[in-house]
Amino acid sequence: MTLAHVRSLAEFGPAANDRASAVRLAVGVAVPTGLLLLMGWPELTIYAVFGAFTGMYGRNEPRRVQHQLLAALLLVGGVTVGVTAAHLGVSPWGLVAVQGAFAFAGSLYADRCGLTPAGPFFGMFALGASASVASTVAPWLALAVALGAALIGIGIGAFGRVAEGHAALTADLSMRRAVAYLAAVTIAGALSTALGLEHPIWAMAAAAVPLAVSGTGNRVRRGTHRIIGTLGGLVLTGAILLPFGSPAPAVLVLLIIVLQFPTELFMIRNYGVALFFFTPLILLMTQLASPVSSLELIADRALQTALGATVGICVAAFPLWAPRRPA
Repeated sequence: MTLAHVRSLAEFGPAANDRASAVRLAVGVAVPTGLLLLMGWPELTIYAVFGAFTGMYGRNEPRRVQHQLLAALLLVGGVTVGVTAAHLGVSPWGLVAVQGAFAFAGSLYADRCGLTPAGPFFGMFALGASASVASTVAPWLALAVALGAALIGIGIGAFGRVAEGHAALTADLSMRRAVAYLAAVTIAGALSTALGLEHPIWAMAAAAVPLAVSGTGNRVRRGTHRIIGTLGGLVLTGAILLPFGSPAPAVLVLLIIVLQFPTELFMIRNYGVALFFFTPLILLMTQLASPVSSLELIADRALQTALGATVGICVAAFPLWAPRRPA
């Protein structure tokens, strides 16, 4: 990596209505998770947060509500497939196949709809996280929670000014990108599963990250941001979980709401900084749904992210599969 690339890791992009978007998303997360906490169902927080992620989409689109409705299909679809896979006890190799197919179809769907953030990443993450937690939750209940949170987020997204939209990819570029997602996700999942590692879905999610941007340099930088930002976020996660064991559900829910604001604030400007907050957010809501050893959770996330991001960078740099997306 050249000195210019190293310096670019610390650069911040221009502001793009970040604070307003971060406030909308934080409120969109706070409302459904707060309601679940009051109802005594904090373990369902993970499904509400993924539904609320609709607020990440179309922050400056001229038709934000329509944009977020399309994004909700991707996110709620991921939750539905994931929780159904958990309920059916799908094997690790089966999950690799399911996630690869979802990444391929989700990429085509996201490009066809012109979704921003681009690609199927958050839908994939919803699928993988939902599939990795205990199968004690009925699929219909997880679907209802995710859908309800998505609708709340869409309602909140109706407020605020918007700007110009983005053009969708051509059919050829869209297909090439979908093949790249299929290859990266499947290879990362297969390697993780063959090595007997826990949570291969994290490797598959990390492998998809570099493909969301254009240009080899940008893809390498995005993958590097994924690794560095995740490692930093794991330090923050350890500072939260290790000294106090497992905090009370109300504390975890409050932390999830608080962490969502800086995640969205920096998501466009510097992906690595956003991941510093996004990583503990994801792990805390995973702990709410299915508590495990904090040390094992942190170590496995670090290893899986490094594996997946490396695979994603290699696939993204391969000229046959690496689609060139307009900036």
